[in-house]
Amino acid sequence: MTARLLVLDAATETLHLGLTVDGRQLVRALPGGARASAALLPGLLELLREAGIELAQLDAIGFGRGPGAFTGVRAACAVTQGLAFGAALPVLALDTLLAVAEDARQQGAAGDLWVAIDARMGETYAAHYRHDGVRWLELTAPALHDPATLARHVAGDSELPAVAGSSLLAHAGAWADVRTPCWPHASPRAAALIALALAAWARGEGLDAAQALPLYVRDKVAQTTVERGAARAQAAAVADTERPA
Repeated sequence: MTARLLVLDAATETLHLGLTVDGRQLVRALPGGARASAALLPGLLELLREAGIELAQLDAIGFGRGPGAFTGVRAACAVTQGLAFGAALPVLALDTLLAVAEDARQQGAAGDLWVAIDARMGETYAAHYRHDGVRWLELTAPALHDPATLARHVAGDSELPAVAGSSLLAHAGAWADVRTPCWPHASPRAAALIALALAAWARGEGLDAAQALPLYVRDKVAQTTVERGAARAQAAAVADTERPA
């Protein structure tokens, strides 16, 4: 029997939810961002109701661990932990960027693929993957990049890997001179999450619910109140020393 898996990703502006039960797939794409936390749990429960099964009848829950929007990733991990603990289910940690790669593959991308998604603040989360016809191989781990620097690196690669993800639209100017197949609308859709979750389950990669943790690649999301105060004080001190006598 095919594994029964619930999957979710809230790392981007769209909330992607999916359920695979006995070979049947149910998927949802809902508004994410600030609304992800409120829509996540009701959306998952609605999928279970539509499929006519209980949470405890699942084999595991697959969650997008990021990188991506801080609030959305945290919400996905928290909901996954809560549901998995309550139903005594294992979890499957799915890389959001790899889900984007799988979505691009399902749309026709092949071979080497850079995934780059908008990380806000003029930056991009990116990783480099290769599909060998059977599974995905990680060539460059997810990290934070300057879009223009990454685009120059990709353009200079003699293999000319394809590029997928929202950075192609959010940082269009940086990617304008890259002449390689592009998949700007690829995202961590539910069908891609289900494919990755099924593969992870087959490899025995189930984890304890406590391991439903986010993948952070940005060291600092925001400054603390103390840090902001110190920065203002330092700026004021510099301004004072530069003031003409």
